Amino acid sequence: MIERTGSSLLGGDLSDGLLAVWAAEGDEDAFAVLVRRHSRPLLGLAHCMLGDAQDAEEAVQDAFVSAWRRLPEYRHDAEFPTWMYRITVNRCLNLRRHRPPPLRLDAVAEPATGDAWGQPARAAEEDAETAALTCALGELDTGQRVCWILRELQGLPYKEIAVVTQTSEQTVRGRLFRARRSLKEAMAPWR
Repeated sequence: MIERTGSSLLGGDLSDGLLAVWAAEGDEDAFAVLVRRHSRPLLGLAHCMLGDAQDAEEAVQDAFVSAWRRLPEYRHDAEFPTWMYRITVNRCLNLRRHRPPPLRLDAVAEPATGDAWGQPARAAEEDAETAALTCALGELDTGQRVCWILRELQGLPYKEIAVVTQTSEQTVRGRLFRARRSLKEAMAPWR
């Protein structure tokens, strides 16, 4: 149904705003184009927030389902990707709140030693550093963590982060400053 303007079926040259309008009118093809365009960065965001690929996929899928239902209410106050970031962040926060507590470290089986294809010591060091960063991110308060992920991993400008988090740009800058300071201290042993 996306052939309204004679554009390609993939919708590559159509704006998100136009596709969102068509999707709000029930055009499933237009919505499919939006899903294809924005799934990857939203999955990255959700994975960083939740730490689990399966939970991230669930959160993004739920976010798109919610967006599909709410498209008629979408007022275009924010760009479509920013609106989707907001929905995805909210879904991730809900999942984190209702998640069972993590297992204690002593309850987890010891991983297999060595990497048959690479350097076991380097792989172990990288895994430990990643675990340390994940732990340090988990220690940040939710607002700081969301702002840091959106800025440092997703590359969003301060203005869009403010829209996603429903705060001011000044609040975003403050949260980022505190997050960067905390992460710098936590990761100091890895320098």
